[in-house]
Amino acid sequence: MAAAAEKEAAGDSVIHLEVGQPSTPAPKGVLAAAHAALDADRIGYVAALGMPALRERIARHYRDSYGCEVSAERVIVTTGSSGGFPLAFLASFDAGERIALAAPGYPAYRNILAALNLEPVDLPTTAAERFQPTVRALEKAGPIAGLIVASPSNPTGTMVTRSELSELARWCDGHDVRLISDEIYHGVVYEGQAASAVEVSDHAIVVNSFSKYFSMTGWRIGWLVVPPELVRPIERLAQNFFISVPTLSQYAALAAFDCRDELEGHVRRYRANRDLLMEGLPRAGLDRLTPAQGAFYLYADVSHLTNDSRDFCKRMLLEAGVATTPGVDFDRERGAGTLRISFAGSTAEMEEAVRRLKAWRLK
Repeated sequence: MAAAAEKEAAGDSVIHLEVGQPSTPAPKGVLAAAHAALDADRIGYVAALGMPALRERIARHYRDSYGCEVSAERVIVTTGSSGGFPLAFLASFDAGERIALAAPGYPAYRNILAALNLEPVDLPTTAAERFQPTVRALEKAGPIAGLIVASPSNPTGTMVTRSELSELARWCDGHDVRLISDEIYHGVVYEGQAASAVEVSDHAIVVNSFSKYFSMTGWRIGWLVVPPELVRPIERLAQNFFISVPTLSQYAALAAFDCRDELEGHVRRYRANRDLLMEGLPRAGLDRLTPAQGAFYLYADVSHLTNDSRDFCKRMLLEAGVATTPGVDFDRERGAGTLRISFAGSTAEMEEAVRRLKAWRLK
């Protein structure tokens, strides 16, 4: 992103396929709710667990979207999913314990775990497994205290089925392993249906956010659903770390669930972008793509083109004006041969990216 910004500052045009955030603002109803709150409320501190009305609304979301009852007492509002992960990790694990996660996977998991003196344990996955963890991989991982599952996943856009999530949850429950389910891309789904861990386990922790589907990245608001016994420990942590989640963002988030028409329009655009890239990128030489079932990323195997994805992405930016993300961020062992492509931007940008990459590869 810094290199792309530098190129733009020099007057050059850059197509941004490296940024993992919606290019759209918050929905109109969210903005209206925020304006109303600014006029009506002093925007002071609120309870560390979140505004009761928002916790109730999130609980209702699980009944409406997944057909399962979740008590509002189990819902904890957080400063985005990024604020939720440290709370979940600290409440669940002791220093030095080992936590398993799929590789490739979101690099912040590993970095947060390491900062908290927890040991991340990579589970190497393949395209045949849709880059998702399996019970077979867990049984080879040695003693672990936790498992992080992301569905849809960053960077691959792949998902676990409900039966697969159930199998992982049963294994975790049977081995005293805490399952943490990252569900921040729920809603941005193109194939099948995203399953929530609350459907299959009473012991799992769900992490979700208003950033992706709800297009509210900079508002920094998300939530956890936790087992009852973790509510008070997490409340104590949140009180000391954050005092409370930004009040204005909580008022705004209350309106987000009523903006479905606008949000579903974003998903239709993401689908069109995905389809456009899946058709056009192979003609530019990027023909080893993982089909995204959800989220807004394609994971590309470029090992036949380079053994240094950092350099490959640098040259693509400098010579073609297209910014992507090298795979080394997501997979320490094999990432030199992969890259991530975000299609969260406009369809016109995707068309221009394909045009530029065709010209670049044909030079």
